Amino acid sequence: MRTPAGPKPVARYLAERQTARYILVVELFMCMELALADTIIRALPVTTSGATQQSTDSVVLESVTKHFRHRPAFFNWISREQSGETHALKEVTLHVERGKVLVLLGPNGSGKTTTLKLISSMLLPDSGRVLVEGADTSSQAAKARKHVGFAVANERSFFPRLSARENLDFFATLEDVPRKLRPERIEALLEQTGLIDAAHMLAMKFSSGMYQRLGIARALIKQPAVILLDEPTRSLDPAATSRLWDLGRGLAAQGATVILATHNFQEAAAVGDFVAVLRCGQLVAYRRIGKAYTEELRSLYFQTTGEPDAEQMARSHG
Repeated sequence: MRTPAGPKPVARYLAERQTARYILVVELFMCMELALADTIIRALPVTTSGATQQSTDSVVLESVTKHFRHRPAFFNWISREQSGETHALKEVTLHVERGKVLVLLGPNGSGKTTTLKLISSMLLPDSGRVLVEGADTSSQAAKARKHVGFAVANERSFFPRLSARENLDFFATLEDVPRKLRPERIEALLEQTGLIDAAHMLAMKFSSGMYQRLGIARALIKQPAVILLDEPTRSLDPAATSRLWDLGRGLAAQGATVILATHNFQEAAAVGDFVAVLRCGQLVAYRRIGKAYTEELRSLYFQTTGEPDAEQMARSHG
C-alpha cells in the first residue's frame, strides 16, 4: 500500500480510515442488537391454541412427584427400624384458574399439605414442575413467593408479647407493604377475620381459633394473587367458619386464586368452585362443584377416606 503524498491526500486517507472505524463499530452494535433480539424472541412463549389457557391459569402443577427419604434415629436403629421413602405425591397434574377457589380434599396423609408447600416453594418437586403466576418455583422461587400468601395449619411464628396489630405490622414490614398503607390494611384484615376487638390483646393470650385467624390475616397482609389455606377452619367455631368462607369467596371474586386443603366434605362443597380429591398422593378426581357433581363427590369422598357416611346411613334406616 502506497503512502499518500501531500497534505490533502494524507488528510483524506486519515478521514477514510476514521470513517471505516465508525462503520465497523456501527456494524458491531447492529450484530449485538440482532443477537439480543434473537435471544428475546427465542425466550418468548410460542403462540399456540393453548396460549389462552396458560394466561388464565394462576397455578399449574405438571406431573409433580414428591417423596421423602427418612432414616431411623439412633434408638430406632437399635430396634432395627429400616430406612425408606414416603411417596407424598405421584404424577399430580393440576391447573387452577385465576379468581377460582380450589379445594384439596382427602384424608390425613393424602398429600394436601405437601401440595400447598410445593406451590408456596417451601418444598421443591423431585420431578415435574410447579408454576405460580408464570414463575417456576424451582428456578424462580423468589419471584413465585411474592405472589403467595400461606396460612399454615399450626401457626407458631407470632411474637407472644406483641399484640395482634403489632404482629401484623411487623409482618407487613417484612413483606414490604408501604408504611402509608399498613394501618388501613391491618384494620381491614382484623375486621374481616373477626379480631378487631382483640387487636390490642397479646398473642400469648389468644385461643387456638384466634391464633388461626391471625395466621390467615398474616397470609393476606401483602394482598397476594394466590392464597393457600391449610385446614383453616379446624379450630374455628361455626360463626368464624362462616365468616372465613365468605372471605374466601370474596377474595376469589376480586380475582385472587384460593387453594384450600381440608378433609371436610361439607366445607369443600360450601366454598369451592372446583374440588381435587387426593388419595395416597394421587389425584383420583377433579370436579367442578355444582348440583350435578355434589352427590358424586360425596360418594367418592367417603370411598376415598373409608369413613362411614352418617347421612346415607340415616337415610337407609328411614
